[in-house]
Amino acid sequence: MSRINAIATAGSGPAGAESGQVGRGRSHGKAILLGEHAVVYGAPALAIPLPQLPVTATATMVRGSGAGHDEINIAIAWPGSASALPLPLEYQRHLVSTFKRETGLTDRLRVEVLIECAVPRGRGLGSSAAYARASVLALADAAGHRLDAERVFELVQASETLAHGRASGVDARATGAAAPIYFTSGTAWELPIAIGGIGDPAGARGGDPADRGDVWAFDAVFVVADSGVSGSTKEAVSLVRRRFERDRAMRESFVGGVSDLTRAALENLLRGRVGDFGACMTENHRLLRDVGVSTDRIDALVRAALVAGASGAKISGGGLGGCVIAVADGLPRAGEVVRHLREAGADNTWTVPTGRFAPHAP
Repeated sequence: MSRINAIATAGSGPAGAESGQVGRGRSHGKAILLGEHAVVYGAPALAIPLPQLPVTATATMVRGSGAGHDEINIAIAWPGSASALPLPLEYQRHLVSTFKRETGLTDRLRVEVLIECAVPRGRGLGSSAAYARASVLALADAAGHRLDAERVFELVQASETLAHGRASGVDARATGAAAPIYFTSGTAWELPIAIGGIGDPAGARGGDPADRGDVWAFDAVFVVADSGVSGSTKEAVSLVRRRFERDRAMRESFVGGVSDLTRAALENLLRGRVGDFGACMTENHRLLRDVGVSTDRIDALVRAALVAGASGAKISGGGLGGCVIAVADGLPRAGEVVRHLREAGADNTWTVPTGRFAPHAP
């Protein structure tokens, strides 16, 4: 059993405790390019990291001997918040108990984690996965444990399943990625495409899709726009599931259509065909709208991006609110897309340049 309780200063912990060990972890937001909702049913997906939305966690851990409960305090500071707020107690217990089980820790713990999260809540940009990843890495650092990538993924995915009911694994992968990812059958490959703000694409982990060249010359600028309306991934996933249970033909058509679009988009990334990639995005939006996860406000932002000259645009993430993502074929066009999106009511926008535009990251 665990309870909220702020950690005492190092040296004032329970008898037999070590001095407070401090660890740090980092992650970032993400945006789905194609494949949301369908990926839960076995379709592939494409996602892009958002380094402009960083998450950092600092963990202080005191390990004590003897019986007793763990003492946990995990708090998060969101953009614009005046102070850090504690995460739900169930989430805190689950995260720490899962961490202890996966790492083999049996000591009684006193844990305090402070998360600074620049990813806005309820926008489909991976906030829950990002703060879970940063927290896991901070706890591991404080405990002196080295976790491989798969172990980190498993811990983040366990938290995502608690948060959303059914999680595909895309967010758990993409919030730690250094390049766009292609996700299929539970496996993610980082694609060798330069991303502004994240470093050298030569460091991307290839695998099958990226085995066709050193660096893919996909020269474009992605624009993410916040509709200003929170969505609920859990609610959206439940809505889609109920519709598919009533109409199996709809499920097969949707999953098949999105799968074809995502595979075509992957080929367009490889070939550097921004216009064709954008067309795949826009058609994916139509399919998502047809299953009921878009809104009038989201549709209006998609239209605004297309009128501004975007090569494609769609909802990104769970839906019922959240964000739109568009792709432009250059920096001037991206500027026009940003202007039109703001005029159409977007609360905020972020740009992610790729390929030869990557050095122009904001």
